[in-house]
Amino acid sequence: MNVLEIEHLTMAYQGRVIQENISFSVARGSVLVIMGPSGSGKSTLLKHMIGLLRPTKGIVRYGSTDIWSVSEQERSKVMQHFGILYQQGALWSSMTLGQNVALPLEMFSSHSSKEIEELVEFKLALVGLKGFENFYPSEISGGMRKRAGLARALALDPEVLFFDEPSSGLDPLSSRLLDELIIQLKDGLGCTIIVVSHELDSIFAIATDSVFLDPESKTIIAQGDPNMLRDSSPHAKVRSFLTRGKVNFHSSTQKDHTDHKVSL
Repeated sequence: MNVLEIEHLTMAYQGRVIQENISFSVARGSVLVIMGPSGSGKSTLLKHMIGLLRPTKGIVRYGSTDIWSVSEQERSKVMQHFGILYQQGALWSSMTLGQNVALPLEMFSSHSSKEIEELVEFKLALVGLKGFENFYPSEISGGMRKRAGLARALALDPEVLFFDEPSSGLDPLSSRLLDELIIQLKDGLGCTIIVVSHELDSIFAIATDSVFLDPESKTIIAQGDPNMLRDSSPHAKVRSFLTRGKVNFHSSTQKDHTDHKVSL
């Protein structure tokens, strides 16, 4: 069963088409990675999916609801089913971690102050930050800020979690720990997870599905398990992306006779 469906979506900015006529679905409980070269529109697609940017054409469907054909009030209600972790965590620097996590609960739930306090402690504990409620973002590391942002994204028990380049700015160890946390959340909470990423280690560690945005043809040219795409995609540029250019020459020439610029 699909939790999100994208149908014939066209994204444009100031008259310039970024991607057009793209269609794909996101299965419930999956981890889908949106990947592609810089400038292919990965983060822009994410913004269309979470209700921040209106598409030029096409449909973004959550369940049975096309989120861009309903009122702003109805769209806001749909968005409460989404949790979002932005690249830098996007925490309010003037608020403690506890206050940051409490904010969506105070805005969109009917919980009492005591219940919110307990939920804040629980969400921070979920991401390994038990006892850090009274710390400010400036007092913790970059990896901890990402996890605090994730705790806030989890505040309303979202059905779908979105991550925009979650490993950006992190050292390899912090990045690996975040990947492990994403997998734990999927397995433990049953979330559907959608990730924008160009980090190969993360892509192969967490993804059960993926879409590849091509900036030249301005559409999706591959979808599937990244391991499968790395080994057998008919598109050399997809295989090259997933191997950092180390594409096997014989395999490439057999699968794509028209692409002669294969990295050895």
